[in-house]
Amino acid sequence: MYYNSPDMPAATPRLTIVYFANDWASENRTSSHHIAERLSRWQPLLYVESPGMRTPQVTGRDLRKIGRLFAALLRRPVRIRDGLWRCTIPQLPFRRLPGVVGLNRWFARRALRRALRLMGAGEVMLWFAVPHPEFLVGRLGERMVVYYCIDDYAAHPGVDSERLRACDAALMRKADRVFVAPPALLAQKLAENPNTVYSPHGVDAELFGRAMQPETEVPPEARALSPPIIGFFGSLAPWIDISLITALARARPNHTLLLIGHASTDVTELAQLPNVRMVGAQPYGSLPNWAKCFDVAIIPYRQTQQVQNANPLKLREYLATGKPIVSTYNPEVARFAGLVRLADDEQSFIREVDAAVQDHDPAAQRARVDSVRDATWDARVQEIIKTVSADLERLG
Repeated sequence: MYYNSPDMPAATPRLTIVYFANDWASENRTSSHHIAERLSRWQPLLYVESPGMRTPQVTGRDLRKIGRLFAALLRRPVRIRDGLWRCTIPQLPFRRLPGVVGLNRWFARRALRRALRLMGAGEVMLWFAVPHPEFLVGRLGERMVVYYCIDDYAAHPGVDSERLRACDAALMRKADRVFVAPPALLAQKLAENPNTVYSPHGVDAELFGRAMQPETEVPPEARALSPPIIGFFGSLAPWIDISLITALARARPNHTLLLIGHASTDVTELAQLPNVRMVGAQPYGSLPNWAKCFDVAIIPYRQTQQVQNANPLKLREYLATGKPIVSTYNPEVARFAGLVRLADDEQSFIREVDAAVQDHDPAAQRARVDSVRDATWDARVQEIIKTVSADLERLG
């Protein structure tokens, strides 16, 4: 196993983790992926792709799902590597129609029981990185329930907020252990469940540190870009302040804005600006190569409830590259205020970018890297495993 140091708990025989999260093949590698990868090196893990957070709509896209649903019931779990499998919860999209919720729950139980049987699983631990499959608690004969609360899910745009609040509250009551990543949510969750602990995100420090290494090659698409380069990687989603990025591009026409990630919101006006380069989603392992050409990295969040309760993964990844960072306000980013330039509005954001472009201080670069040097995903997950192993002993 990957975790074989003397102080690490041994694997529990015949225990399989059933891990509910977002799509395994999604464009961005989220904390769900990082944690699942490492947990699977401790115990066998079935990664369950769990659709259904968005508000249901009767669309052609939804109709096409129906055929895939019945195929999913018969599909075997996909083996990704030793100790790690993937499957999908089949779901009809029309949850507000009579009987659909009951059918979906039946489909989910049937598919998961079959997957676990084919894997040869014994006891199971249910691990939720999303709240909406909480109805499966008590349905799979589980030994333990873990809720890893990564986000304020109900505050996401386009989701069924009322349903997600109810699922989150129910899961908080049912969980034997709760881990909370956003510090802004800790007090609330601790009040709901006393077995709650703070578990901040980690970072692939070694991977993103490659942005500082001379041998790391910049991707061909970025080699001819004119500096200074203001860079961003991550989803260009509704919580990203596209108007702020547009204002920055217009105010600084001699800067190049390099945006790496899938766009799921309207970026038409931004994409037409001559100093903006949008290269779409790129492989996770290539992000340090792109970051190497950044003069400044930006976190341009809109000021929403979701953002205020978020723990941005890219913050630690940017810090590990050593690049100067400019961000709008977020409580977790504010904890690194000595290392990140914070801006309150459009004009201050532009001013902070101007100052960051001039930041060539090697000591400041070292401080940014040192701040996350020991906050690796390996270290985070080892602490999680210790806590869960103690819980398993307590629960018997």
